[in-house]
Amino acid sequence: MKISFENADKVNGLMTLTVEAEDYKKQVEDKLKEYRKKANVPGFRPGMVPMGLIKRQYGTAVKVDVINQVLGQEMYKYINDNKIKMLGEPMPSEKQVPQDLEGDGPFEFVFDIAVAPEFTISLSDKDKVTYYDIQADDELVNSQIDMMASRSGHYEKVEDYDESMRDMLKGDLRQLDEEGNTLEGGITVADAVLMPQYIKVEDQKKLFDGAHLGDIITFNPKKAYPESDAEVAGLLKMKKEEVADLTSDFSFQITEISRFVKAEVNQELFDTIFGQGVVNGEEEFRTKIKEGLKGQLQSEADFQFLTDVRKYTEEKVGELTFPEDLLRRVMKMNNKDKDDKYVDEHFDASIKELKWHLIKEQLVAATDVKIDDNEVKATAKEMARAQFAQYGMNDVPDDYLENYAQDILKNKEHVDGIIDRTIDLKLTQALKSVVKLDVKKVTLEEFRAAGKE
Repeated sequence: MKISFENADKVNGLMTLTVEAEDYKKQVEDKLKEYRKKANVPGFRPGMVPMGLIKRQYGTAVKVDVINQVLGQEMYKYINDNKIKMLGEPMPSEKQVPQDLEGDGPFEFVFDIAVAPEFTISLSDKDKVTYYDIQADDELVNSQIDMMASRSGHYEKVEDYDESMRDMLKGDLRQLDEEGNTLEGGITVADAVLMPQYIKVEDQKKLFDGAHLGDIITFNPKKAYPESDAEVAGLLKMKKEEVADLTSDFSFQITEISRFVKAEVNQELFDTIFGQGVVNGEEEFRTKIKEGLKGQLQSEADFQFLTDVRKYTEEKVGELTFPEDLLRRVMKMNNKDKDDKYVDEHFDASIKELKWHLIKEQLVAATDVKIDDNEVKATAKEMARAQFAQYGMNDVPDDYLENYAQDILKNKEHVDGIIDRTIDLKLTQALKSVVKLDVKKVTLEEFRAAGKE
């Protein structure tokens, strides 16, 4: 097979492949022989169908499949052997002329190749990048304790409603007529649950101020939630369409008032959060929380560091020229269900991501970052641990995390993201020892404020 490659410019390539009969003929014959062995044609025993009949029936289709396979193999071999930094996939060129595949050839195929722009990026201790050393101060520890106490809290019965305590009311709802009497055959709901603090309209919310157990409150659900038939329907246990034209007032007789009470900060809470006897006393509790926060805060700091490295290197590399017309075609091909507007709206962002991808490739190579399956699984475990921690589950057994991580990795949609995350983690650690760190000690609040600048 003859292959030629030419550059119209540094980022647009044109590859021409000339396929001769000897490039595909033997493979076609071998495949047709396989077809003959398996062909089930009336009037012929298996394996005895005349080859001429097989060729007439399958010959062209088999030849097309073989030529496509040979084209792909030789094209990518040429690209790899000649170290062409291709972006995306080869695209059939507009210069392609129709080929008569019924004949023996030669056949000429032309592809447009998007080539990555040439540049070099390197980092050393002469490059200074900010690194935030986030401190777990007392305010942050206190907020964590407050969150833990809330998650371990409970509801208790009270006599009087207090909006500031986010009390929950339970009672019986009855639809009223125009005179304010219970409507015969009207809507009734037993044990309806209501949290007045979430009522959208102030004058309806105020009707519940100072309410006591046993009181009967008259209010209008549609006026209370004027923009949400779904909330009205949920309260009245009806379908959304059924409340569309509802205008009635309702009485609500309070049968129960529940108040949420946070857990006390005592040994019971310590055991609930960290396990029986692991922590003894509030001082150890605070220390343990700080230890747990340290890893979380470092993860946030590392993530921001890599973000800052990205910004720094992008500025250092400067503007790059990409084969935009060709990449738009590639993007359109990869999003066949989208229109041109989608490509226009997302193209600049995709080019920005592509630029960082190319920079990161060089940084990974320069720092000799490599990952293995165990590291990918470890990343999946840490992601699982972080998910559980968001719900206050800090003592999830390791074998449970292991199984959860394995389930995540079975989902192919997640694997690429976890691999990228693993590379990012190793690259971050490597770059921290390459560049000069401008370390800034900050609180979490100061850190998040800095990230918004």
